[in-house]
Amino acid sequence: MGKKVLVILETKDGKLRHVSLEALSVGQTLSAGGQMVAVLFGPDSAAQVGEVSKYGPAKLYVVEGEAFASYTTDAFLQAAVQLVQTVEPDIILLGHTAIGKDLAPRLASRLGIGLLSDCTRVLQRDGQIVFERPIYAGKAFQQRVFQEGTLFATLRSNNFETNEQPCDTELIPFQPTVQDIRTTIRQIVRKTAQGVDLSEAKIIVSGGRGVKSAEGFKVLKELADLLGGAVGASRGACDAGYCDYGMQIGQTGKVVTPDLYIACGISGAIQHLAGMSNSKCIVAINKDPEAPIFQVADYGIVGDLFEVVPLLKEEFSKILQTH
Repeated sequence: MGKKVLVILETKDGKLRHVSLEALSVGQTLSAGGQMVAVLFGPDSAAQVGEVSKYGPAKLYVVEGEAFASYTTDAFLQAAVQLVQTVEPDIILLGHTAIGKDLAPRLASRLGIGLLSDCTRVLQRDGQIVFERPIYAGKAFQQRVFQEGTLFATLRSNNFETNEQPCDTELIPFQPTVQDIRTTIRQIVRKTAQGVDLSEAKIIVSGGRGVKSAEGFKVLKELADLLGGAVGASRGACDAGYCDYGMQIGQTGKVVTPDLYIACGISGAIQHLAGMSNSKCIVAINKDPEAPIFQVADYGIVGDLFEVVPLLKEEFSKILQTH
């Protein structure tokens, strides 16, 4: 018998986040023979129905209103609880984003159900749905199944294929009863530069203490811009004041899984490896041939990043011009 899947979607700067499209694609598979529905919060949510309908949900619930103009735990949690009680899904999915990490455990607690967070694979085996997630800072993986009740999981970005499956999606306005809001958003200040979202970037050029200064990050940004990627940093570079902590990748920063990760002047401390070691292809550039980063790299270049990166940029430019 098919499952009913609820996918909680998220937007950023007026566009659906890539991890939400991945969640919809996973929902397609898990709801085979059943039904997939989705929910979107915030003003102009109804405008997203065209994009959402490409990925197969039978229904799209939109929760609009002033209380959902920006994310607040109180409003979103109350609305999500009421929506789950209305839809009665067998499975709930959402992205393992900053919002997902805040909302999911609270929602699970309020509903009295289990939660598997930061899943990187979803399998179907012997009639069971198996969720795989990294443990011990990415050194190992565990597989878990739910024995009973609603299946609830958050998905790590860039780990699932997106699969368009166009359908006629029914748009359903949903008006939850929201009260006792303790938090008011007065202003949102973006400290990091506008550009590709680091957590969802397919290509990341990252710098460590070897970049030597804030000025040194310019050459990395030039390469990232050329490749349509984002710029990241190690904790050491952030602590040294070379860049904002919003760019930090690692155990105490963002966890990323891009298709290509170029590590420039990063030694490879275990805390940093925890945030990027699952990247599909890792290229390391470091003057020290004994740097730990080379142990996880698919390709290693021993040399000065200020000599190597401009050469890479030149060669990538030639390749891009011929395609």
